[in-house]
Amino acid sequence: MKNISNSFCIFVIVMTVSAVSISSCDRVNYLTTDGFTQGTTYHVVYSDDAGYPLDSLVALILNRIDSSLSVYNPNSIISAVNRGEDVEADSLLINVFNRSVMVHGLSGGAFDVSASPLFNIWGFGFGKKETVTSGKIDSALALTGMDKIRLEGNRFVFEVPGMSMNFNAIAQGYTSDVIAQEFDRLGIANYLVEVGGEIACKGKNREGKEWSVGIDKPVEGNIIQGADIQDVILLPGGGLATSGNYRKFYEEDGKVFSHTIDPSTGYPVRHNLLSATIIAPDAMTADAYATWFMVVGLEKAIEIIESDTTIEGYLVYALDGEYKVYRSKGIKTRD
Repeated sequence: MKNISNSFCIFVIVMTVSAVSISSCDRVNYLTTDGFTQGTTYHVVYSDDAGYPLDSLVALILNRIDSSLSVYNPNSIISAVNRGEDVEADSLLINVFNRSVMVHGLSGGAFDVSASPLFNIWGFGFGKKETVTSGKIDSALALTGMDKIRLEGNRFVFEVPGMSMNFNAIAQGYTSDVIAQEFDRLGIANYLVEVGGEIACKGKNREGKEWSVGIDKPVEGNIIQGADIQDVILLPGGGLATSGNYRKFYEEDGKVFSHTIDPSTGYPVRHNLLSATIIAPDAMTADAYATWFMVVGLEKAIEIIESDTTIEGYLVYALDGEYKVYRSKGIKTRD
């Protein structure tokens, strides 16, 4: 469900070992489940505190979210909303909308789930790239802006006919959170949930250590997760997400166009920030913030990270032909 979103480039190191191991204290059985969802993959590792596999629970949650949030599922609630049908939003859709409104406000509009028309023009949405003109950009901008969308009860109202919403930049983080919440309810003490690279985790891995998450190098051609690692971040708990520009772009007349679109201008961003990895209390927040930072660029992202005690950031950027890293104080990496 995330073809036009910004989050990817996570390689979960802990996935490569066997399903059973010994923790630092007792023998603990760890189980895994993985597969495909939302146009990407998911991987879940967890301690067997429930006493039975949770594959069916994970699949049920994934199906619920697909039926609610997937713009690629014509029968989903969001698809019906975007068609202008009179349908009621469920709690999943309301939750991601409310968080999107919050981040939209904090970001000054840099994070905007109503920007699909702009992605479509530039060829990062559902259709092929169009011939971009200022007139088309202006028309798409008229259909963009979360200040033009509101909830009345549990029904959405678009102030401008033809508007739509696409939660690809936040849905996978939210999916990880929903699975994690269900694991918490069942008393699962240790888990790592990864959906499309967006992670929610708790406790320890099967070796009794903090979860290890590899960050891919943001270089062209690095399309296989884990093939070329930039760094390994230790994650004690919470959410983590990465956004970047280096895997989705196109070149035209010698110019490279990023798939990150600035909703305020309608044009792709042009700055030196290559990827943003964010750690936050939950994966949905990390997902949204990583997207936000890829819109505003390096300097603004650092300013926000250093002023917000609830998040940490690992930013990779280009400077004088070389890759550089900004790492906030709370980021821990493997030696």
